[in-house]
Amino acid sequence: MKQFKRCGVVLAAMMAWGGAGSVRAELPLAELGAGMYRIEAEVAHTAQTRQLGLMNRQAMPVHRGMVFVFPEAATHCMWMKNTLLPLSVAFVDAKGRVTNIEDMQPQTEDNHCAAAPARFALEMNLGWFRERGIKAGDSLRGFDRLPPPR
Repeated sequence: MKQFKRCGVVLAAMMAWGGAGSVRAELPLAELGAGMYRIEAEVAHTAQTRQLGLMNRQAMPVHRGMVFVFPEAATHCMWMKNTLLPLSVAFVDAKGRVTNIEDMQPQTEDNHCAAAPARFALEMNLGWFRERGIKAGDSLRGFDRLPPPR
């Protein structure tokens, strides 16, 4: 994997989190922050990468996640179709403030929606936000450096 460049967005090398023979296409990586915690987030900023999300992955490192960059602030919703990992999603407004956090169970089609207009959604392993005391109203860092949506 290429070196992770601090405080910026870089291209990640091919990643194989999904198990033997399952290789993901290259996605930009961004460094985000939540309190004293550093997050390495794959950036889903195109319609195709937002639609695919974390589907079919079997594992994800503890401080790794995926950030979805939406074209506009809205009450976006997420679901877990074909997603094997239990996840928590933080919906984040344009200023980097968490609007709400939802826990999502694998392989379900339940909608998990932003409580207020959100420009971003950050998916992490289930319970990641709760275990670190991160809640609605908290500010996260690094969203201003994400690539624009396409």
